[in-house]
Amino acid sequence: MSNSKQNRRDENAMWTIFGYLLSGLIFWGGAGYAADRWLGTGYLTLTGLLVGMGGAIYLVWLRFGRE
Repeated sequence: MSNSKQNRRDENAMWTIFGYLLSGLIFWGGAGYAADRWLGTGYLTLTGLLVGMGGAIYLVWLRFGRE
């Protein structure tokens, strides 16, 4: 594989990983925030953020870590 194709592949992988991490935080953090507002609690936002980050890291491992 040529060097420019490898660089492009690495760059695409980096943006994919960034997207997984950001979307996990936004979606699950938002779900936790909504649950906090609905239930009147104060800890579900943090729980949602942790679940989102954990899930995103797991997806990154499934996609890129087993190569």
